[in-house]
Amino acid sequence: MRILIAEDDEVSRCVLEATLLKWGYEVLTVADGVEALRRLESENPPELAILDWMMPGLDGLEVCRSLRQSVRSLPSYIILLTAREGRDNLVQGLEAGADDYLTKPFDRDELRARLKVGLRIVLLQRHLAERVRQLEEALGRVKQLQGLLPICSYCKKIRKDQGYWEQVESYISDHSEAQFSHGICPECYDKFVTPQFQERDNPAERMA
Repeated sequence: MRILIAEDDEVSRCVLEATLLKWGYEVLTVADGVEALRRLESENPPELAILDWMMPGLDGLEVCRSLRQSVRSLPSYIILLTAREGRDNLVQGLEAGADDYLTKPFDRDELRARLKVGLRIVLLQRHLAERVRQLEEALGRVKQLQGLLPICSYCKKIRKDQGYWEQVESYISDHSEAQFSHGICPECYDKFVTPQFQERDNPAERMA
């Protein structure tokens, strides 16, 4: 799992990087908001990002707002890291588009727990995106039968738009992905097949 650290303070950035590397994460680091946004909007962005609130170029809130305005199928999970405390700052950060909020100096156990939450959400988003992709592919292969179909009351043929008639199974096969195998229902078996067997087994009755 790749994590981007966007922090202009070199000491804080190095401490965070060493901590995440120790936990087994792949780490990318930048020192300003402009570069952070560029990395997060790239073709292959990191799955998670820890953004400092106050950074040169663009601050953490501006990066969050820009990311949330762009349309991405799998957006990065953003943790806003800041020395700002209090309810108002928390609300402001989340409303800007951050997924989570952590105050400095951060507690390592709390950071690890919040990263695990982010990881679960990222994996869930991936799973849902894959299911959506599979559903879209399935829908793309399905042709739907819609509208009123004129059908003969006697032979059960369906009248096509061109005005001629064809068997039900032919019409459905042409307008859907369905395929047919033929069988005989019990009612038709008794009505049509059984008399044929009886006639074959009793030729005398047929001659009479």
